[in-house]
Amino acid sequence: QVQLVEHGGGLVQAGGSLRLSCAASGGTFSSYVMGWFRQAPGKEREFVASISWTGTRTYYADSVKGRFTISRDNAKSTVTLQMVNLKPEDTAVYYCAADRRASPSESDSRKYDYWGQGTQVTVSS
Repeated sequence: QVQLVEHGGGLVQAGGSLRLSCAASGGTFSSYVMGWFRQAPGKEREFVASISWTGTRTYYADSVKGRFTISRDNAKSTVTLQMVNLKPEDTAVYYCAADRRASPSESDSRKYDYWGQGTQVTVSS
């Protein structure tokens, strides 16, 4: 089993940037599709981005396309979400997720078996 720990959340003004990272341990990192999801208060968890095993394919929710970039470093067992031009509606707890059987484009959170504890991102207007 893989364990995931997110870092990098915080408070930022609208238009600002944040970089989230997720460190994995306990598994063969390169065998997992990795994803980022977020959940705002009172809302369901939603897909943000995902990346294939080697990092050659990436997928994004329409709401973040062009502003967020997902990447991975298999040598360091990390996946990163670079966020720029942040908006107040990006405020949420952001979760890193992993699964060995998911498609790289999988946006259904129920298809991911492993989750981090989440990190809060707050964007002020």
